[in-house]
Amino acid sequence: MEYNAEDFLKMIESRSSSKLLKPGPVEHSKILRALEAAISAPSAHNSQPWRVVVIDDRAVLERLLDEMASEWRRDLKRDGLPDWKVEVIIEESKKRTLRASVVIVVCLTMEEMDKYPDERRSKCEYVMAIQSIGAFIQNLLLALHAQGLGACWRCGPLFAPEAVRRALNIPEDIEPQALIEIAHPGGIRPKTRKKLSDVAYKNLWGETLS
Repeated sequence: MEYNAEDFLKMIESRSSSKLLKPGPVEHSKILRALEAAISAPSAHNSQPWRVVVIDDRAVLERLLDEMASEWRRDLKRDGLPDWKVEVIIEESKKRTLRASVVIVVCLTMEEMDKYPDERRSKCEYVMAIQSIGAFIQNLLLALHAQGLGACWRCGPLFAPEAVRRALNIPEDIEPQALIEIAHPGGIRPKTRKKLSDVAYKNLWGETLS
């Protein structure tokens, strides 16, 4: 199958995190199509360690955010922030996420990753699973963007995994990793990127790639 490579590359480059989401219904078929594309991502050992919960029920989303807020509130207070500041931060975060029409919680399972008796190799397997989750999320974001939807990748579940499990009835051996906010884009904020010469080298570290 042939594709227009330049159009595809431009689509990738035009994707950005949509923090200015516009409330409104999102076609369920587009969410399903994006997930179908996402699961084609590469993964270590072809383990496909991603699991997702798709939330389109506002009551469920509010329960999730309330559970996460309880843990976040405790952490912010431990950081020494005054109560009023803590509440402002939490309410602004909840308000932002509630603008999403659909939220996808991305989780990780180690079930099909290789098992080792030593810590070093076990840690490598875990990192490989994390890398696989990143590939899945990137596919998901690109598939949503290709269909005209806006999305923003949030990492809050990493800081409140037990809260996410409680809210969504997720088993203990499944690790919440990310929260993807999805809606129609409400605006585009300019994004900055390092120059290729700042991040890529030829043959040896520090050697100019041209």
